[in-house]
Amino acid sequence: MKLLLTILFVFGVTATYVDLNAADSNTVSSTVVTNNTPPTANSPSVVVNNSDVCTSGYSGSVQTQVLGISSGITIKDTNCEMIKLARSLFGMQMRVAAVATLCADPRIFDAMWMSASFCPYMGSIGEDAKQGWLDNKHMVPKGSQVFANLAKEEEKIKEEPKKEGHNDIKKYILGGITLLLLL
Repeated sequence: MKLLLTILFVFGVTATYVDLNAADSNTVSSTVVTNNTPPTANSPSVVVNNSDVCTSGYSGSVQTQVLGISSGITIKDTNCEMIKLARSLFGMQMRVAAVATLCADPRIFDAMWMSASFCPYMGSIGEDAKQGWLDNKHMVPKGSQVFANLAKEEEKIKEEPKKEGHNDIKKYILGGITLLLLL
């Protein structure tokens, strides 16, 4: 037992002596500066609290070591506005006006045209509306694929007689050359 206590005492004194010498030989000095905070650019929060508003808020910021810029905007959703207006008109029992509002979108205009449920034109509906749109193509919503295809077909019909006329001229020229060669 005495031997064990002696060994523990020797190790304890040795460890303490080594730790004291290690602390004397490893001196570290440093300076901590706490008054330089990093620069930050905070973006404004663009909040749209009402769910009945057809706008979305976006914001962003950029920060460098010298300059920071932040901005925020709201963007209006015209498709959402059109749908809300059509719902309001429909709710007031103005069904033709509601459909006419939706027909301002070329996708809806084309879908109505393809289903033979023509969009109202200046108060007329059905076949009268169809004829109104055909007579006033400049009033069709821009981007309508149906009327773009109709315009292409009309151009093809107009070009066909011209091509036949050129073929007739080619036949006469070819016939004339053949007669000259025979003589």
